[in-house]
Amino acid sequence: MKVMIVGSGAREHAIAEALCGAPDEDVELYAFLRNRNPGLIRLSEDYEVGDPTDVDAVARAAVRWGVDLAVIGPEDPLAEGVADRLEEEGIPTFGPKRGPARIEWDKGFARRLMREHGIEAYPEFGVFEDPDEACEFIDELGKPVAVKPAGLTGGKGVKVVGEHLRNLDEAKEYVREIFEREIGGLPRVVIEERCVGEEYTIQVYTDGRKVLPTPAVQDHPHAYEGDEGPITGGMGSYSCPDGLLPFLSREEYEESVRILERTVEAIRKETGEPYRGVLYGQFMLTADGPVVIEFNCRYGDPEAMNILPIAEGDLVTLHASIAEGSMEGDVEFLERATVCKYVVPEGYPESSEGEGEPIEVDEECIHRLNAIPYYASVNLEEDGTITMTSSRAVAIVGIGERLEEAEEAAERAIRECVSGERIRHRSDIGKPETVRKRVRRMERIRGQGGS
Repeated sequence: MKVMIVGSGAREHAIAEALCGAPDEDVELYAFLRNRNPGLIRLSEDYEVGDPTDVDAVARAAVRWGVDLAVIGPEDPLAEGVADRLEEEGIPTFGPKRGPARIEWDKGFARRLMREHGIEAYPEFGVFEDPDEACEFIDELGKPVAVKPAGLTGGKGVKVVGEHLRNLDEAKEYVREIFEREIGGLPRVVIEERCVGEEYTIQVYTDGRKVLPTPAVQDHPHAYEGDEGPITGGMGSYSCPDGLLPFLSREEYEESVRILERTVEAIRKETGEPYRGVLYGQFMLTADGPVVIEFNCRYGDPEAMNILPIAEGDLVTLHASIAEGSMEGDVEFLERATVCKYVVPEGYPESSEGEGEPIEVDEECIHRLNAIPYYASVNLEEDGTITMTSSRAVAIVGIGERLEEAEEAAERAIRECVSGERIRHRSDIGKPETVRKRVRRMERIRGQGGS
């Protein structure tokens, strides 16, 4: 089967490794890349470097290669209608069309969808096209809020009072900044009551009707140790052998999956089109149960790197059948813990410090330590050197029977097998003290009834 991957990050490298490594499947991989990812280039029969949001360019490449299946990694191409364009060419595509993908590219749509279809796992909110009305709503609420540009911001646009904003006045200033600078690209802002709890992610495979849930994962979006610093695209994440998290019960997990199932059904009713691909639910576990923070219309990054290495079964059939609209393929997840840690350039995400600098990755060393490397925003140069961009460089995933083993594998692999003058990572991700801190915080929230 000829498969085209669209996108060039660690998420896409992980997808490609999973599909190419599937047993009893002969996969020829082709890649449409934004940057020269060495992992994807090595796996591919052919590749093209270009803009993944250029729908016509992606379609021309797919037709030229004669692919049987396209798998879209990032959200931007889906928001631009790449899946629609590929299907016009008769190419089954794993990833929703622009209409169903609106669940991510328009946060206002997502909130209204939940309200109108009775999916009550959301905070008090308002969607506004006028900054004055948004500011009036903030005053009326009179409590800490989250301010969200309605459109896509690469996971970095949301600001919360008490975390990124000091008070409601700063929240109103940010509202005006969103409109003045056109942050997110849509002339709308979403204002929500701030939720208090622990965040987690559950991703489900779906053909628009059936749903296959994956293990829960917890991301660490803050740039620095101890959850300090600005929000990034994700510095790393972990999952546990039982598919839950230390603060998340089986009942809460199943309630979260039901929310995603109802959302899939609501999208089909609202848009008239089935949602085909991965639906990503970012949740906050509050004293009152799971609340949806946002939806993504694709695999998470870094969360894809937690679930794909422990997926066993017919992943190629799963992706291909979802693209065709009838989910098949027997896929299960090993009872293993995973810890993903991103190595990033020194200045990430605030400056370009480290951009263009070389990074050395000893893949054999990493594999010996029970870890896996996935290349992200790096470039393979003509002389074989790998250089960093200003974004995340390499994801290292440790796997073990226990969370402690997985964390130690990831940490050792980074310290012993990855080198560069201007790189850093969060060493605290997945460590027992970091996890215990989250468990204690959740226990305190439950005991205080959310205060």
